[in-house]
Amino acid sequence: MNPHDASAISYTLCGPEDTEEMGRLLAEAFARHDPPAVAVGITPGEFEEFLRLFSSAGQQGLTTIARDTSTGVMAGALLTEGACAAPRLGTIRLTKKFDPIFDLLGQLDAQYRSGKSVRPGEYLHLFFLGVAEEFAGLGVAQTLVARCLENGLTKGYRVAVTEATNRVSQHIFRKLGFVERVKLSYGDYRRNGEAVFASIAKHGGPMSMDRQLGDF
Repeated sequence: MNPHDASAISYTLCGPEDTEEMGRLLAEAFARHDPPAVAVGITPGEFEEFLRLFSSAGQQGLTTIARDTSTGVMAGALLTEGACAAPRLGTIRLTKKFDPIFDLLGQLDAQYRSGKSVRPGEYLHLFFLGVAEEFAGLGVAQTLVARCLENGLTKGYRVAVTEATNRVSQHIFRKLGFVERVKLSYGDYRRNGEAVFASIAKHGGPMSMDRQLGDF
């Protein structure tokens, strides 16, 4: 049984003072539990460096965080921005371990965008959802998504979109009304002839999922 109390978790928008702690939390969560990151051996430090590409996203008034009110410890975060814009990867030197992940998710994004006009101010892009291990099982992730959607709706966004890379996050998004639009296969993916993600084939593959916000 988790010793933490779900009723003691507060949810707020991310501020400048939260950014560094949020980066550490998401880096730990993704490096340890996200199938593509695990498959290529990305460390928490490497993932935290990658998250610096999205430092401005945390200051758009769209990113939601959760804290334990009794300790002040960050319990979870959902990094969100106001458009499906690709990051400027040339601004930070990253390990090449990320290359197959960028390639696979780039294919997913291209297929999702095909035939669509993805405009700033209309699409809310949910990037990274993570919960600290000590707060697992308290519904933090689902509440973060729900609060994020409520906030996006009040700010005029019409559609929420995400790339869900594992079955847990896919289940959470489905429960909140997201629908699968595009799915790729970890087992089928090849880069330079190599089955980079063969070790995580059992996880299926990443999905682009979205939902309309008008009925949230």
